[in-house]
Amino acid sequence: MISLVEDVCVERRHWITQEEMDDLVVVAESTPGPIAINCATFVGSRLGGLLGALIATFGMVLPSFLVIFAVSRFLDRFLEIQIIANAFRGIKLAVGILILDAGRKLFLRLPKKPLPLMILFVSLAGTLAMHYFALRISSVVLLLAAAGTCLLVRTIRKGGGRP
Repeated sequence: MISLVEDVCVERRHWITQEEMDDLVVVAESTPGPIAINCATFVGSRLGGLLGALIATFGMVLPSFLVIFAVSRFLDRFLEIQIIANAFRGIKLAVGILILDAGRKLFLRLPKKPLPLMILFVSLAGTLAMHYFALRISSVVLLLAAAGTCLLVRTIRKGGGRP
């Protein structure tokens, strides 16, 4: 979803800059709710204030709501249709590819310094280990660990050393 939002908002429409998009990803990922809705709210607010935020959010939520509502009414019978079941498998694959594409784009913009690269690879290794060993760690604990790491790095940097 991030790469789709970036393509439309930054590259095609030029509603926001690349720097604003990077900030948006950080804020949208750290606030509750789907990232697409958070992005729509931000861009709508940036372009049209409160009314723009409301319209953009509603415009992002309504189509999905209507589709999910329609599908839920007939879900059991709906998934029995082989072409629909295959389409859902394809959608899962497409979502994975979009996530990889967004990660690739963020990686390319990542400063090629030791600390950001180390944080990236430690996070990746931790995520893979959690998946492989079926560890269930609360997202709150992970967010607190990330915040603690950030504070530690900032404290070290202010102390004179630059890791």
